[in-house]
Amino acid sequence: MVDTPDIVVIGGGNAALCAAITAAEAGARVLILEAAPKPYRGGNSRHTRNFRCMHRGPLGPLVDSYSEDEYFDDLLKVTAGKTDEHLARLAIRTSEECLPWMEARGVRFQPSLSGTLSLARTNAFFLGGGKGLVNAYYRTAETLGVEVAYEAEVKHLEVEDGAVVWVDYTHGGETIRVTPKSVVVASGGFQADTDWLTRAWGPAARNFLIRGTPYNRGVVLADLLDQQVEQVGDPTQCHAVAIDGRAPKFDGGIVTRLDCVPFSIVVNKDAQRFYDEGEDVWPKRYAIWGRLVAGQPDQVAYAIIDAKSIDLFMPSVFPPERADTIEELAVIMGLSPDALRQTVDAFNATCGDTSGFKPTELDGVATTGLTPPKTNWARPVIEPPFYGYSLRTGVTFTYLGLKVDENAQCSVGNRPVSNLWAAGETMAGSILGQGYLAGFGMTIGTVFGRIAGQKAAAHAN
Repeated sequence: MVDTPDIVVIGGGNAALCAAITAAEAGARVLILEAAPKPYRGGNSRHTRNFRCMHRGPLGPLVDSYSEDEYFDDLLKVTAGKTDEHLARLAIRTSEECLPWMEARGVRFQPSLSGTLSLARTNAFFLGGGKGLVNAYYRTAETLGVEVAYEAEVKHLEVEDGAVVWVDYTHGGETIRVTPKSVVVASGGFQADTDWLTRAWGPAARNFLIRGTPYNRGVVLADLLDQQVEQVGDPTQCHAVAIDGRAPKFDGGIVTRLDCVPFSIVVNKDAQRFYDEGEDVWPKRYAIWGRLVAGQPDQVAYAIIDAKSIDLFMPSVFPPERADTIEELAVIMGLSPDALRQTVDAFNATCGDTSGFKPTELDGVATTGLTPPKTNWARPVIEPPFYGYSLRTGVTFTYLGLKVDENAQCSVGNRPVSNLWAAGETMAGSILGQGYLAGFGMTIGTVFGRIAGQKAAAHAN
């Protein structure tokens, strides 16, 4: 183990690895402190599938082009304008050079997945998913001499006179203190600390499921915020999606997400619809549904589908509930048969001409005179057998984090902390004020991880 590393990188996911590799390539001696055991290394990154990438022409697996302005417009739609335009455009512009950089460090890509995810133009999919990406980066880091300590929990960073003077962590049953020249924090949000979530959200948070790693408990984040390192973001804002209600409490990952919503009607426990299921294509809207479900009684909802729609989205890990009638399905799902029948009949009665139905694009096949409306893909739910999924709020990562500048540098007051940088989910709130765009978290982590690694190495050298 490096006794006195030039740079300590806290965290072991995409952003941390991009920082560590970049710094090591610049000649720095780097130590990664990963809280998870080795089989669970990689944080939330191991559950990812793709990253969103600007490109002016075909690039790797990406077709056509995806301009900076279109990318930024997509971000504005999901964040309702709550973003730092300068940092957002920096991430977007830099993403184009990231793809060849990733390939050169062992990441392999594949054609985009089909189904509800209409992403062949915008998102580059990793061969082997997030685990493939994480493992490629660890192999590259190892060849560069980067040291990794697993089950290494950082307990405290001492910030004094505008600099981090030491880092304390536990490893192998002992507490170790190191005095690096530079520190990069890439240890994620606080979503796995249910008590912190509950303080932010209220009692509803007890019913949330955590899609990602149980090791992102916000220990380093809380430690730095307690020392007046500048914060950004709202503790109640997060990347939260509607996931299968049967998913585990922690670490279910991306496979627990359900992509059926655009082709279903979604009701709450009272069997009442509460939002437009067809508002936009799924990659731009899937991340609002976690918050929508969180606002329903008992933080639960139910997606109801008929036979003609069951093959239009990526299959679920757990098979849906199935019945020959709406009433039978209601009983299985724990809903009132009469109430669900009434809701389905009211929906069906407002569906019009469905000849223009196009499952992979906005088709304008909408209800008429229904509140809330369904503005695309509105086809009557009439063809047995009928299928149902329970939905729960699945939190991926929280947006309260460390505020950074364009150099990924942290500050106290208006004064930069001379040797402290942050990357990935722990600073994503600098760009994501609310909402989420598929693959953008990996973009932020890759871009700011590389920036943090470069600046940390320059400082150390």
